[in-house]
Amino acid sequence: MGSGYSEAKENKKTQVNNSTRIVDLRSDTFTQPSPEMREAIYKAELGDDVFGEDPTVNRLEKMAAEIFEMEDATFVASGTMGNIAAAMTHCTRGDEMIVGEKSHMYNAEAGAASALGGISVQSIANDSRGMIDLDELRSKIRPDNIHYPPTRLIGIENTANHCGGNALTAEEVQSIVAVAKERDVKVHVDGARIFNASVALETPVSQLVAGADTASFCLSKGLSCPVGSVLVGSHEDIEVARRWRKAMGGGMRQVGIIAAAGIVALETMVSRLAEDHTNARKLAVGLSNIEGITCDPDSYPTNLVFCDVIAKNPSEILQKMDEQGVKALSLPGGWRLVTHYGITSGDIDYALDIITNVFKEHASF
Repeated sequence: MGSGYSEAKENKKTQVNNSTRIVDLRSDTFTQPSPEMREAIYKAELGDDVFGEDPTVNRLEKMAAEIFEMEDATFVASGTMGNIAAAMTHCTRGDEMIVGEKSHMYNAEAGAASALGGISVQSIANDSRGMIDLDELRSKIRPDNIHYPPTRLIGIENTANHCGGNALTAEEVQSIVAVAKERDVKVHVDGARIFNASVALETPVSQLVAGADTASFCLSKGLSCPVGSVLVGSHEDIEVARRWRKAMGGGMRQVGIIAAAGIVALETMVSRLAEDHTNARKLAVGLSNIEGITCDPDSYPTNLVFCDVIAKNPSEILQKMDEQGVKALSLPGGWRLVTHYGITSGDIDYALDIITNVFKEHASF
């Protein structure tokens, strides 16, 4: 484990007005780079990445390709950019992609695949874990008919954010890939948190994307980098994706200054994700014991915890929590709380104490 992780664990939480301890559970995008990352950023060897001459970016891409057992990789500004670049690599205007109805690609990317790529998007039901029914998938893939957009791509999300951060197994992913290959359809894995899946399942990420044509993963969530994602795939597909990256404004020149943090992340930040999962379990168990909250700890195996608030005034409760330094995210289906680098077991104890007291004092039933 890198020394930056040990140092960061000893740091106290940010102070507000020098008095309020902050435990920000809204998202793992609120992670701060480790001391090792900051040092790597400062010392990064730089070049022009658009010309393929940034040695730090080249090293990160090579590392990512090797870890995922893919031929090539490209550094992108965000997971959304990686997913869109993949979609436009596999589909041309008028083509169709199939994605889960609860997926990030369907719900949270501003309709970019359609707006930028002219791609028709068809949704398919996700079960509670984010898996899709294989028979339904077969029925969704379009027959060759001039009335229909040709189905060119199936998108899979792992872990499945809006399905409790559940992890699809290698066997489940392979079953989807097999259906796609029956019909000569490409597969992209949105692996924003795929290292969480890997740690939870004790399965290498390469096995979780085996047979897929492309996969993306975020550096800026649980891996704690300030910026960036990586898209992996074949040499041919990545060359096309780089063109789309450029078209979307993703030619970032001396981008090694942030890619350097990604190298540190892949070297030091993966194994520690197990701590986030342990803290998430502790949080979920604690929430399940608070009157006014419904939470099933067994439903959340990684770093995402969802709960239903039975009280009639959830917005007021959330505000009172925030005033005492505990932050959670309100979504249409309830609250989401996310553990990550910088959140300790002690922070979970503190957050549960605050949440318990706020519900006792302010919840209306």
